[in-house]
Amino acid sequence: MSIGTLAAATDTKVETVRWYERVGLLPAPPRSEGNYRAYDEEHLRRLSFIRRSRDLGFTVEKVRELLALADQRDRSCAEVDAIARTHLSEVEEKIADLTSLAHELREVIGRCGCGSVAECNIIEALSPRGSTARQAAPTTRREPVGRVPS
Repeated sequence: MSIGTLAAATDTKVETVRWYERVGLLPAPPRSEGNYRAYDEEHLRRLSFIRRSRDLGFTVEKVRELLALADQRDRSCAEVDAIARTHLSEVEEKIADLTSLAHELREVIGRCGCGSVAECNIIEALSPRGSTARQAAPTTRREPVGRVPS
């Protein structure tokens, strides 16, 4: 199949397929007489595995480890289990962080009196302690909680 067909079958952008090849997650396919990539069912299975793993939030390096383990069919799955459990723990930690963040935002929004900006409780809550919204003061940047880009 062509790269476009493979990409469409796995809901992946063509450039992403090429990138997975460059970084070694997807083996380079043979070329046709016209020098086009010619993918087969194994490429489709492997790319589907990569996409599903990435959709579940596994990093590229963890996907690489999982693929290496998947290629060794007779091995114990203990390492796969350990990778999945570690990832689950990280996901649960992110969920807890996001839940806390949502609670904090609900409280701040709940204190909004919808008056003037000068009296805005949201602006006050976002301002550094001991300053007002009109004063320029350095703030501590909170790192965003979220998924690593694909």
